[in-house]
Amino acid sequence: MTSPNTPLPGQERYVAPVEETPLHAVDAIDENAPATSMWADAWRTLRKNPLFIISALVILFIAFVALFPRIFTSVDPNYCTLDYSRNLPSAGHPFGYDMQGCDIYSRVIYGTRTSLTVGIATTLLVIIFGGLIGAIAGYFGGWVDALLSRLVDIFYAVPLLLGAIVVLQMFRTSTSIWKIVLVMAMFGWVSIARIARSSVLEAKNLEFNTASTALGSTPARNLFRHIIPNALAPVLVVGTTSLASYIVLEATLSFLGLGMPSGTVSWGGDISSAQTMLRTQPMILFYPSVALAITALAFIMLGDAVRDALDPKSRTE
Repeated sequence: MTSPNTPLPGQERYVAPVEETPLHAVDAIDENAPATSMWADAWRTLRKNPLFIISALVILFIAFVALFPRIFTSVDPNYCTLDYSRNLPSAGHPFGYDMQGCDIYSRVIYGTRTSLTVGIATTLLVIIFGGLIGAIAGYFGGWVDALLSRLVDIFYAVPLLLGAIVVLQMFRTSTSIWKIVLVMAMFGWVSIARIARSSVLEAKNLEFNTASTALGSTPARNLFRHIIPNALAPVLVVGTTSLASYIVLEATLSFLGLGMPSGTVSWGGDISSAQTMLRTQPMILFYPSVALAITALAFIMLGDAVRDALDPKSRTE
């Protein structure tokens, strides 16, 4: 009687000698190599992406212009005289003058600070508030998730631009840059909250959360120490691309006369003032429009590059 481990005829297996299969070099693990993380892998990918390099350089230049406008022009953007109304470009004034006799180049340079401040401040508020609401809803679930999700649905039903117009019309007596930021953040946090909730729902079921709970970690510690850092990637991607939307939204509100207060240099305000001269002198409207388009495009390109770097599937392709 044959043993159960004895192969039947035709089922013999060939086992090659160890010296003929030198797989140790392929399967070996470098124990001295530093530990990597998702963020380290993403940064390694970003450094090789031309889209990220170009967009980052453009954004750095725009930020430098916003911080140090006097390096690029010595003309006061609020100094306007009708004697120079619609004058053509000249030495020291490469873009010419608008209808009020203001230097267009100087206003484009100083308008960078307004647009960038509004975009960055709104994005930070949206990420902090929306990300926190979505993380709490996704982690605790139950009635907490149901309550916060219904709150998100209520705000999500109101279009961002329409909601901003209605609120700004209600409080037109006092207008400031921070009022614009708060109004846009009031209706812009819902998309971040939905994405944060989905990301937290996925992250809380991973092994590290179970192990942390087994070691006695509290739910709040798990949420802020482990869950949120591992669920932050999609929130940052959406926040980066949304920054461009907030810059364009501020320009739209200023174009409609609901944005920056009078005396504040803004690309949207200059575009609104130049619309009456679109047929006769379109270049007056062209310069602030191009500055707005380049800034928005740079942040959109940056968001695309960050999304590709933080997506494991795109890194392996």
